[in-house]
Amino acid sequence: MIKTTDYDYYLPEELIAQTPLKERSESRLLVVDRKTNSYSDKKFSDIIDYLTPNDVLVLNDTKVIPARLIGHKEETGALIEILLLKDLGENVWETLARPQRRVKIGSIISFGDGRLKAKCIKLKDGGLCEFELIYNGILVEILDSLGEMPLPPYIHEKLKDKNRYQTVYAKNPGSAAAPTAGLHFTNELLEKIKAKGVELIYVTLHVGLGTFRPVEEDDLTNHKMHTEVYHISKEAADRLNEAKRLGKRIVSVGTTSTRTLESNYNNGFRETVEETSIFIYPGYKFKAVDALITNFHLPKSTLIMLVSALAGKELIFKAYEHAVEEKYRFFSFGDAMFIE
Repeated sequence: MIKTTDYDYYLPEELIAQTPLKERSESRLLVVDRKTNSYSDKKFSDIIDYLTPNDVLVLNDTKVIPARLIGHKEETGALIEILLLKDLGENVWETLARPQRRVKIGSIISFGDGRLKAKCIKLKDGGLCEFELIYNGILVEILDSLGEMPLPPYIHEKLKDKNRYQTVYAKNPGSAAAPTAGLHFTNELLEKIKAKGVELIYVTLHVGLGTFRPVEEDDLTNHKMHTEVYHISKEAADRLNEAKRLGKRIVSVGTTSTRTLESNYNNGFRETVEETSIFIYPGYKFKAVDALITNFHLPKSTLIMLVSALAGKELIFKAYEHAVEEKYRFFSFGDAMFIE
């Protein structure tokens, strides 16, 4: 048994970042060195000093969709909120519905004077429902005008510029949450990293419930991850395999890129579009990823378990304690960590 409570830590509420910094790369960076069991305080733009021409930087180019929709149940007028999680094809989406108890099979929720309707076709556990979306036109455009960015529940401030909850390289729409480690990069910083000889490779994992659902089991090994869809192109797989062949260091940007690479690698990388429900926690042996750029994660979350698997729980928790003492900013709009 591995106790979920062993991954809890004290965090003053005022350290939860409510808004992004004016400049993306002005975030702080805690560099964690696994060889020396030490850490040091830097600025995110200093990341370039820790990257070499022998490195490959892997980034998740998913794009967050305005997936939060608030509408009314046609039969009763009850207010219903749905969060689009996963496109199941043929206009059917897996969603998180609140309050689920008001939704029945056949319930129709209307958004924006009926420009978009959602008909419930399946009820699942944990507040999940499958809805068929009914609309005329292009769904992405309708969501842009009717939906809201699905900010995490610990963020209470209104986001003034919705592009700040996107990475500058976001390309493939489909996420219900941002791959937040990538939010610190600017186009200018990425150009400097490329000019240094670092190879940039893009993969896609559409962030859904698996990434941010809390662990509610007392024994974390009983936790079931929700599936998320990832995509690795032939070009990306070929370049990653070449990097491995040459002994290059694979530096993953974010836990979503890490889960993508670790799910895919089996004596090599391959082109694919498939689902993953990989759950990485201490005891896991990393096969694909050598180093990680990540944010600071919620207590008792699968993400703090993943970084503890990579760097060792003791070192990670010492680093987190230091970050709290030094008043780092935490979670989605917070500061970053580089695990060497």
